[in-house]
Amino acid sequence: MAAETRPTVVFIHGLWLHAESWKPWVELFRDAGYDAVNPGWPEEPATVKEACEHPERVANRSIAEVTEHYARILRTFSRKPIVIGHSFGGLFAQKLLGMGLAAGAVAIDPAQIRGVLPLPFEQIRNTLPVLGNPANLKRAVALTPEQFHRSFANAVSKEESDALHARYVIPSPARPLFEAALANLNPWTAARVDVRASRGPLLIIGGGRDGTVPEVVSRAAYNLYRKSPSVNDYKVFPDRGHSLVIDHGWKEVAETALEWLSNHGLSPTAMGDAAFMTGTPPSAHEPRVH
Repeated sequence: MAAETRPTVVFIHGLWLHAESWKPWVELFRDAGYDAVNPGWPEEPATVKEACEHPERVANRSIAEVTEHYARILRTFSRKPIVIGHSFGGLFAQKLLGMGLAAGAVAIDPAQIRGVLPLPFEQIRNTLPVLGNPANLKRAVALTPEQFHRSFANAVSKEESDALHARYVIPSPARPLFEAALANLNPWTAARVDVRASRGPLLIIGGGRDGTVPEVVSRAAYNLYRKSPSVNDYKVFPDRGHSLVIDHGWKEVAETALEWLSNHGLSPTAMGDAAFMTGTPPSAHEPRVH
């Protein structure tokens, strides 16, 4: 398939990871026939080193601001891209899909949208270093290697966790975390998603050992879509933590996403069909939980 006719996949990272963290996924998806891109958050420096040296560039970014940043990117494509997001990137993926800007989406360990009610103690404990200090609201906050291992990479060894921290972790704005934490108290919150919209297929993936977005939270997000007329699927990796997109098992997750896209008419071959070129999504079917 010629490069100019390839369907596009846009990868969106969450808090504390740099866009570089998607590079293995980008390469895998390009090999599979997609045109894959991994744009960073607004004003995010080009490298991990620069991002760590200049946290002020991303400080105080809100959910609404980051959503609009990616919405502008998606509108530049001649046809709707697929969006794959992790953590807060998963929240943005759902919002962009609900806005009608994406052909389909995969939300991996997505941050809470409005309507998600479970608040596990583990999640409270792991976010307390940020949310416990109101002064962090307008700051970009970093995770120490110890905090990263406890909450983010708890399902892998400390050695692997430290290597991932050194390679990918950057300071991130705390504002989105505050906004998501208060989403159910604010009917006008930017963390709201139109869960009844008629749109392309959605897959939500949860990690059974995730300490940042516990699996019960991911499952609760999926359950919000029960009355949606569109395709909604759920997959859980029981032994994986929040680092499942970057640690040694990332490829299993990525290949699951590729298989799901193919099963729902979102493969490079299927998306080349004239019917899909018009933006018509695949037909809906009964939701499935794996």
